[in-house]
Amino acid sequence: MPFSMAGAGPSRAQINVTPLIDVLLTLIVMFMLVVSMDKQYQEKAQLPQPANNTNSKPAPERTIVIQVVWTAGNSAPILKINQDEVGWNDLETRLTQIYLTRVEKVAFIRGDADVDFQYVADVIDRAHHAGITRIGLLTQEQMLASDE
Repeated sequence: MPFSMAGAGPSRAQINVTPLIDVLLTLIVMFMLVVSMDKQYQEKAQLPQPANNTNSKPAPERTIVIQVVWTAGNSAPILKINQDEVGWNDLETRLTQIYLTRVEKVAFIRGDADVDFQYVADVIDRAHHAGITRIGLLTQEQMLASDE
């Protein structure tokens, strides 16, 4: 419906653009469908394949966890480096051997709840002397509320 202003004279013919917009939107949707069906634009996934060589030895574990395991009585707790038991006197030399060829100087320490912190602090000190620059402390996992 054309509008006219007062004193502007007779109204001029105007182009109705609504059908033009409908045609353009339909063309856009059609182009989007055609492009999405084209094989060239599909996502390509490359899945890792297992190694065929079964005789090769497994790669060494990258994460080093030093466990301070509580023992009954007044004796010092047991030390473990990734499940391998290590003596207190051998801890620093063993860590030095492990981190001699590693670029990442990161270790994690997990202590039992009953272990005095002085033992954990001693392990941290010996790890720093062995050349480890970053040490993380692991905490005990919380029980899920759904298990109760």
